[in-house]
Amino acid sequence: MMEVKVIGAGLAGCEAAWQLAQRGFQVALYEMKPHKMSPAHHCADFAELVCSNSLRGDRLENAVGLLKEELRLLDSLIMSCADATRVEAGGCLAVDRYGFSAMVTEKIRNHPNIRVISGEVTEMPDPPAIIATGPLTSDAMSDAIAAYFGEGDYLHFFDAAAPLITAESIDMEQAWYASRYDRGTADYINCAMDREEYTAFVRELRNAQEAEVHGFEDQNVFEGCMPVEVMARRGEDTLRYGPMKPVGLKDPKTGKEPYAVVQLRKDNAAGNIYNLVGFQTHLKFPEQKRVFSMIPALRNAEFVRYGVMHRNTFLNSPGLLDRCYADRRQPLIAFAGQMTGVEGYVESCASGCLAAISMAARLQGQNPPDFTTKTAIGALGHYISDQSVTSFQPMNVNFGIIDALEYRVKGKANKNLAIANRALDYLRELLDRKEEET
Repeated sequence: MMEVKVIGAGLAGCEAAWQLAQRGFQVALYEMKPHKMSPAHHCADFAELVCSNSLRGDRLENAVGLLKEELRLLDSLIMSCADATRVEAGGCLAVDRYGFSAMVTEKIRNHPNIRVISGEVTEMPDPPAIIATGPLTSDAMSDAIAAYFGEGDYLHFFDAAAPLITAESIDMEQAWYASRYDRGTADYINCAMDREEYTAFVRELRNAQEAEVHGFEDQNVFEGCMPVEVMARRGEDTLRYGPMKPVGLKDPKTGKEPYAVVQLRKDNAAGNIYNLVGFQTHLKFPEQKRVFSMIPALRNAEFVRYGVMHRNTFLNSPGLLDRCYADRRQPLIAFAGQMTGVEGYVESCASGCLAAISMAARLQGQNPPDFTTKTAIGALGHYISDQSVTSFQPMNVNFGIIDALEYRVKGKANKNLAIANRALDYLRELLDRKEEET
């Protein structure tokens, strides 16, 4: 069977390699770590989670929850490893960061159809190949991809990661366990602030010193992963309507909703490391310690990793790629992951899954399966390839890009659930027909 090259062993690349290998193809998976590390990577394992350890909502009423369930039906490596290493996070699927990456790495390295080649790739590979070098694509590979397309088709934005702290350094006299609206188990540590504390915090956050980031300007910040200090500059109450919103939480000491709340979520299975939810930042490290220690429950917090900021690079995909993430000119060259304009861990995995399934079909002389915009995975592919889009920006999966119901359903949650069930029924029927054909 023909060998397919996959460049990059992140979430998208590992998923693509797995899907191809499971279909009997030989896969050469290229990964530059540990020989060369990007500014945001810290370990040698594959599928490293460089920002949050949360894969977000896991309910079918949530579009990313639907996407997860679709991926489970498609035998997703990333989803099976995430489910196996999950940590408690209310209605979200969060994972033990290092346990997850270690499991993905082990399964990839032990697959008989996958050979891992260490070292940086600096030139575009010959087809068939899937390029999944990620939003932190090296300069050399970025130049190679730009030359391949022959135009100024790259865009870029900046992305930021939240800091991590030790659980034992959190003052639980000033905090409590709860999930918003008491959904699921009490998996978050909630750190309340009154109005005076919040106002002082926002003032210091606005004036804190930022790390040097070449070319950084507020308008270049991707709205879905905005640094907390940028939010603070946008208005006094921006944080209270964002990551510090107190809605659905009651302080057990007062029985009332606090003025503002900082939520902390487990970052590993042991529960000894927590991250500040929504607190992506690119402040200087001493400033992070100074300002975030103004949160009453974190006055003595021990930071095991400070927030970092890095450049994310992505293609102007609508003019370049088809609904299967393949080059419109040469469909045996495909791209996957955040570099295609999907945003988020699960979305990156989905792009790798679809790119690989489609390439496998093409290599076998078949048409790629049409998941259609009735499904979340199909809708994402159609979004990144929609040539009517004039100002393309990365986007998370959402029900707005999935086909609406042909009938009315009362209530948003009920409507979303009906859309999700229709998508899963469609996907199951598609897979059943495929199995009958083979």
